[in-house]
Amino acid sequence: MVFGPPRGGVPQGRFMPSAKSKNAKKAIFRLISMYKEWIFTIALVITLTVIGSGISIFIPYLTGRAFDAFNIHNNTLNQSLLLKMLFAIAAAHILSWIINTLRGVIMVMVSQKLVYTLRVGFFDKMQKLPLNFYDTRSHGDSMSRITNDVDNISAAISQTTTQLISSALTILGTIVMMVILNIPLTIAVFCSVPFIAFLTKIIATKSRVYFSAQQRTLGILNGIIEENITGLKVVKAFQQQDKVMEEFELTTDELYRNSVRAQIWSGFMMPLSNVINNLIFAFVAILGGILASKGQVSIGVVVTFLTYSKHFTGPLNGIANMFNSIQSSLASADRVFEIFDQIEEKPDICGAVDIVNITGNVRFKDVSFSYDKVRPILKNISFDIKAGEVVAFVGETGAGKTTIVNLLTRFYDADCGNIYIDGIDITSIKRDSLRNCFSVVLQDTSLFSGTIMDNIRYARSGATDSEVINAAKIAHANKFIERLPNKYNTIVSGSIDNLSEGQRQLLAIARAVLCKSPILILDEATSSVDTKTEKDIQRALIKLMEDHTSFLIAHRLSTIRDADRIIVVGNGEIIESGNHDTLMAKRGEYYKMVKSQLGEYVP
Repeated sequence: MVFGPPRGGVPQGRFMPSAKSKNAKKAIFRLISMYKEWIFTIALVITLTVIGSGISIFIPYLTGRAFDAFNIHNNTLNQSLLLKMLFAIAAAHILSWIINTLRGVIMVMVSQKLVYTLRVGFFDKMQKLPLNFYDTRSHGDSMSRITNDVDNISAAISQTTTQLISSALTILGTIVMMVILNIPLTIAVFCSVPFIAFLTKIIATKSRVYFSAQQRTLGILNGIIEENITGLKVVKAFQQQDKVMEEFELTTDELYRNSVRAQIWSGFMMPLSNVINNLIFAFVAILGGILASKGQVSIGVVVTFLTYSKHFTGPLNGIANMFNSIQSSLASADRVFEIFDQIEEKPDICGAVDIVNITGNVRFKDVSFSYDKVRPILKNISFDIKAGEVVAFVGETGAGKTTIVNLLTRFYDADCGNIYIDGIDITSIKRDSLRNCFSVVLQDTSLFSGTIMDNIRYARSGATDSEVINAAKIAHANKFIERLPNKYNTIVSGSIDNLSEGQRQLLAIARAVLCKSPILILDEATSSVDTKTEKDIQRALIKLMEDHTSFLIAHRLSTIRDADRIIVVGNGEIIESGNHDTLMAKRGEYYKMVKSQLGEYVP
């Protein structure tokens, strides 16, 4: 565990994407393409938006007409025209409210459907990614992407999509109406465009960098929280609270600085654009007053233009102000789509077959493998295991024992060489069918939220309660389960520490017993149980292994000495192979290991 980052900066996490949005246009087009599924609903939203925008554009014209009911030259009032215009204005506002409300409700539903699609697609993608993805990424960062980043996209979509369409239509309609009414006043309003465009470009460029950095740092922070909550006992045991706190504060400080900078830059837009709007408003009012005094335009037209100046610059400002959420959502979209673009686990080859009636013969032929494609873990490993044979793999930590199991189950694919089960190359077997061949107990026990009964039944969902209980008895888990308040209905999970490591391992063994697969893999399966329980489990496993091809990975001599064959692995190669008595007689590496465990020094 890394407890502290380098001083003077953000901790360099295992996954540190670029601070700047990689391709904003690509992210936008990908989000738009996802709307195709709801094309008719979107068409309805656009139709409502067009109608609503048309009404909002027409209201200033009605207001101007209402002012024209007053004749300032002869102090007369056209009451009929005024009443008609007031009624029309009221009706337009009510209709606009109804349309905008309906549009908003529909858009919220669509945005949530999109979020649902993104989340389900993200989670489905995670199931298809190879294990090396998770070996090199912070779990907290992945969690942040599927929660925080997707929520960020949702907020932006529900708030800005219809606003962008409405603003664009309002601007277009306002331009048409202004050109029809008066060209000089239209040119006066257009004076705001280059200033707002310049501000938007400058501010958007700056804020995008900080919004991307904000989301990236938030992912790192989630990773730190997830790691330290999971490893809290280790943190306390080694008294590393201060270092953990220092790491957390450094990352939080970086998140604070990125967030402040992003908000400050995006916050510049509104006050600056308001200044421009007010100046343009004053300019239009003065110019309109001059034209009206000369009789070139009516007072109603001037009032209409004053309103249109707000209608024109308001949506421009609105679009500019949306950059706050747009930039943040684009940064989030980059992070989400980056996972979607990851290379998935290699699909089954064309013509891959289901494997049935397995006897359990296993063969490795010249198998080599490296996790990083630089440092080899296995070098030309070859061995044959007959059905029903119990084979133990021993060696120093990092020798490659667990890697052999990972290759056999196709958690990873070998760089070269072939692996066979019953004479069939495992690459030609469908993965689902292949993994049904194995009952696996790993060193790190994984439990899932649910009852103990559910966790044991995880190996075979159709198993009856009596079969689950029988498997627990074989694994010697029944005794401690019966002592629990709710027995088999006791709630457990990977994050709740209400069971000891030994008890968790017993449940994992019970799960493997229930699976009834022809090949049994025990990777340090008894490393967390006491000696007495280990002997009970060994007696149970001896009976269980009678009809199984069994792979044992262990360091304890008591676990492996009765194996049919013991394979000693070192530096990625098979050093020696044989049963316990044969290897002891050779006085080689295995002999040294045994003597070392017995406390005897062998030069």
